[in-house]
Amino acid sequence: MKAIVVTDQAAGTAGMKLVERPEPQAAINDVVVQVYAAGFVNTELEWPSTWADRRDHDRTPSIPGHEVAGVVTALGYGTTGLSVGQRVFGLADWHRDGTLAEYVAMEARNLAPLPGDVDFTVGASLPISGLTAWQGLFQHGRLQAGQSVLAHGAAGAVGSMVAQLAREAGAYVIGTGRAADRQKALDFGANEFVDLETDALEDVGGVDLVFDVIGGDIQKRSAALIRAGGMLVTVVGPAESRPTDGLAVDFVVESDRAQLSEIVQRVRDGRLRTNIGKVSALDDAVATFNSTERRAGKAVIRVRP
Repeated sequence: MKAIVVTDQAAGTAGMKLVERPEPQAAINDVVVQVYAAGFVNTELEWPSTWADRRDHDRTPSIPGHEVAGVVTALGYGTTGLSVGQRVFGLADWHRDGTLAEYVAMEARNLAPLPGDVDFTVGASLPISGLTAWQGLFQHGRLQAGQSVLAHGAAGAVGSMVAQLAREAGAYVIGTGRAADRQKALDFGANEFVDLETDALEDVGGVDLVFDVIGGDIQKRSAALIRAGGMLVTVVGPAESRPTDGLAVDFVVESDRAQLSEIVQRVRDGRLRTNIGKVSALDDAVATFNSTERRAGKAVIRVRP
């Protein structure tokens, strides 16, 4: 099969190569998925799991990519809940070969059925962004109707999901980003927008929940805005700043079939729009990842027409 591999962490995306690899086999509780579309996050090449297994042994050449939409082609021993020929989407294990390939083997529990009226490209754009937003807001942030949310990067793949889900839940959403992102953030559900380059973040006043995808000084300034009993939720590693009278939570997104089903149902009925950026064929993916143009939204690789 065709697959994109990486072998040198220092090389970044420049070290990506499209090669021929053996098709994967289904282990116990696995399925093999023929990949129709895959999502990719550039920061994957900075994650230790891209380069080493759970015992910290080198696992290169490794196949990156963890978001998938495709069709089940094989079942491993003991696998239940899915069937050959079924359309699925989901989030592959961080420490295993990923989805930038024509086939991927992964645990069945990490997949959910993909309804026939949802395109594979849309399905592949949902797992990381959708689950990150869902888990950050509702599991870790315990968001309630009537609260206010400061959603950083509200025009990005994760931030746009945060804005929409928070707004649907009855929250008041303040989105942030660059000036060029203003209209997009408002279109995706932000009630108002703060330009982090020119506007005073402190003018926002008190908020109940900060969803942080930036870290650093922005995280520190945001933590100071959180009301008593509020939450700072971050996905950029352990929180360096904490609210004076609130909680800070950092988390790594996990696959969850029920949550994936909730997310895709919202896409089907128009309550949630995915934020897809550049869509490329597998043969063109390496060039796309190495392009210097600014890319907004989720990068999706269309592996099979």
